[in-house]
Formats: sequence, structure tokens, C-alpha cells
Amino acid sequence: MISLSILDQVPVPKGRDAAEAIYQSVQLAKLAEELGYKRYWFAEHHSTKGLASSAPEILMAHAAARTHSIRLGSGAVLLPQYSPFKVAETFHQLEALYPGRIDLGVGRSPGGTKKTRLALTDSIPKSLTEFPRQLQDLFFYLTGTLPSDHPSYGITASPVVPSSPALWELGLGENSARQAADLGIGYVFGHFIHPGRGQEAFQAYYEGFKPSTLLEEPSGITAIFVICGETDEHAEELAFSQDLWLLRVEKGLDSRIPTIEEAKSYTLLPDDIEKMKANRNRMVIGSPETVRKKLMLLSEQYQTREFMVLTNVYSFEERKKSYERLARLQF
Repeated sequence: MISLSILDQVPVPKGRDAAEAIYQSVQLAKLAEELGYKRYWFAEHHSTKGLASSAPEILMAHAAARTHSIRLGSGAVLLPQYSPFKVAETFHQLEALYPGRIDLGVGRSPGGTKKTRLALTDSIPKSLTEFPRQLQDLFFYLTGTLPSDHPSYGITASPVVPSSPALWELGLGENSARQAADLGIGYVFGHFIHPGRGQEAFQAYYEGFKPSTLLEEPSGITAIFVICGETDEHAEELAFSQDLWLLRVEKGLDSRIPTIEEAKSYTLLPDDIEKMKANRNRMVIGSPETVRKKLMLLSEQYQTREFMVLTNVYSFEERKKSYERLARLQF
């Protein structure tokens, strides 16, 4: 059986504001719980008008207080910019508030432009090469297993909680998969970012997995853009806004989601058309049956039984309906 979850970047449609986008995200989290989705994760993005999730920890708490059972998570905390100890304490706090419902997803992403990265670290340059060490330290703090020769030995991430948040690494290839496997934590492959190394990444993860105090068996998730329409034609109509939005984001232009009408009237250069075609490899778009077949095929290729879905279309009502259709699929 395939499980479904949602990764929410809290996209801001053109003509709307961040407050409205956040309100809609919470309504979507409540709907996801009703529909039987397993997890609802919030992304982390900075210095952008088009994505309103800069502090996933706050949105997690906000959504958790308005739901009852769905797991809330981060997808992903930008660990290179932060202190592993502070991240561990933040998520211990969430676990104390909502025990058994908290997922801590972390990633190696630098978090934006050089100026943005330096602003996040208070102008102290930090190297991405430190990420493996930071991830290991985060595991130690979360589980209370600091070795005696560790510089921080003797301190404890508080509040002390009887259960630890689940720890996941988000990555795009074999290196991140091996790190997750070696630590014995969950692995999320970002198909929606770069689908090229999915099979290799999951193979490395499953073959190298070592059980840990957090996870006894390997657990993999595929994160992917999905638009599930009434028909293939309807899904393609909805996809106009997501196609142009993603193209603009990659070009450093307006990061708000355009209307379908604006997307249809936008003048595309030949390079734009080719880029949009290439971006379709990051997505599954179609009728319920088309989506079901494509996800089943990808599940077999990746050997994963959980998909974390992003649907960034202009209309909030259409966005909800896409998730509703997806939830009704029989896998």
C-alpha cells in the first residue's frame, strides 16, 4: 500500500498575501488529516515574496494545534545555517507539545543567495562541508547519546522528552542517501528538485542502512510535484500556472504563482519552452488514473511506498480538489 503526505512550501498566489497563504495552508492541513494523509510538512525558504514558510517550526506548531493526529514536519530545516543543539531543542519542544506527531526533516541546502546565507548566520561564514558533522551532532542531541569524547559532552537538549522526534534527511543523490543510511534515519529524495539520481540514491540508502535508536528499518519517501485533475486535459490546464511559476523562480523573477490566464499569455522564449519541458520530469500531471499509474511506476522504480506531494497551482479550491482526488486513488 502506498502512503501519501504533503510538502507545503506555502506558495503565495499573485494578488494574495502571506497571511492569506498561511491561513490556506492550515485549512489544507486540516483537510489532509480528514483525507487520511500521513504527514504534513512545511518547507523553509528565505528572502522571497512567493513562498511564505520561512520558519517551519512555527507553522508546524500552529497546524498541530488545529489538527489531532496527522504528523507535522519540516521539509527541510537548513541545518548548515544553524546550531544542531538549537535545532534539537526546538524540536524537543515541539515533541513535548505534540508527542508522537513531530518529524524533523533537515537538508544541506545553503538557503539562498550568499547575502541571505550570511544574514541567517549573522555574517559568520559557514561551510556546507560541515553538514555531515552537524547531522551526526543533531542525532546525538536528539537521542541523548553524546559520546564522552564529544566537546559538548555533559549537556542535554531540553526539554527532556520520553520520545524523540523522527529524523529525516532530504537529499538528491547517493551521498545524502549514504549519510542517512549510516546514521539509521529516514531518507526523503527530492524528485521535485532533481529527479536524475532517484534509483541510485534509494539503492544506496536501502543497501547501506544501519538500524539505530531512532529507526529499526529503512524508511524512504519520494517528494514530487503532482497535479491531479478531473481529466488529463483539466490537469494540463491547471499546470499552466505551476509551469510558469517554476520557470520564473529558477530565473530569479517573480516567485508568486501566476493565474492561468497570465501564464497562457506569457511570451516564452525557445529556451523557456525547453526548460519547462525538462521541468515536467519533476512532476506527475494528469487525471486520477494517469496519476495513479505514474506514481505506481515510480514506486516500483524507487522501491518506496510513500509519496510527499507538492501542488502549487493558483486556485486554492483547485489545489484542494487535486489533493482530494489523489487521496481517493486506490494503489
